[in-house]
Amino acid sequence: MSDNPGAPGAPSFDDDYSATVLASHWIQRPDSPDTLALTDGATLALPGTGPEGTKVEDPRAEGVAPDRVEGTLLRFGPGVNADTMRRLGAAPVATPVRRRTWRRQALPAVVLLAVLAFLLWHRATPSLGVDDVEVAAQRTSPGCGGTADITGTVTTNGRPGELSYRWVRSDGTSSKVLHEDVTLHQKRARLHLLWTFQGEGRYEARAELHLLSPVRRTVSTEFTYQCP
Repeated sequence: MSDNPGAPGAPSFDDDYSATVLASHWIQRPDSPDTLALTDGATLALPGTGPEGTKVEDPRAEGVAPDRVEGTLLRFGPGVNADTMRRLGAAPVATPVRRRTWRRQALPAVVLLAVLAFLLWHRATPSLGVDDVEVAAQRTSPGCGGTADITGTVTTNGRPGELSYRWVRSDGTSSKVLHEDVTLHQKRARLHLLWTFQGEGRYEARAELHLLSPVRRTVSTEFTYQCP
């Protein structure tokens, strides 16, 4: 093999060629029939040795770098050149795929659908209605220092809702606006007024129940307070 790359018949090396030179101790040679066995006292003359086994320096080995230094395998060749680096740099970079955000959008959509369904159900469901309103005193004449229990009874259509009302007494006093919750399938709501009397005498009492919502109704009852 010629050392001149331009010589005819010489192998051509491209820029990416890399050769590895192995030491002789890395090569395992098979046993051959020509292997000689030494007997006691015999001397084997090896190539590169002189008489009586003296070592003779091979002139061709001068100036040749060792192929193994401190256990490191040396590699020969141009290595990675600029063209290789440009090809590696031109490789496409993988773009991370964004995760779908359908879960984030699903929760607001579910909440919106639930609100719309509730509004539709509320409109389709009949509201609370009042069929009748009555008021009466449990005792027609409370005794001295007694308390009269006046009860107002509101008959509904069984739908849930809220009643707003006020009590007005004949002595010029009235209550604030009161509220009563009516549950589903509740047909009657009872509203109470406790009126306490003191002292001696006779008094014609009147109690009025003013229903304010869902409809406006006014009913009243009368009784006599008598204390000798």
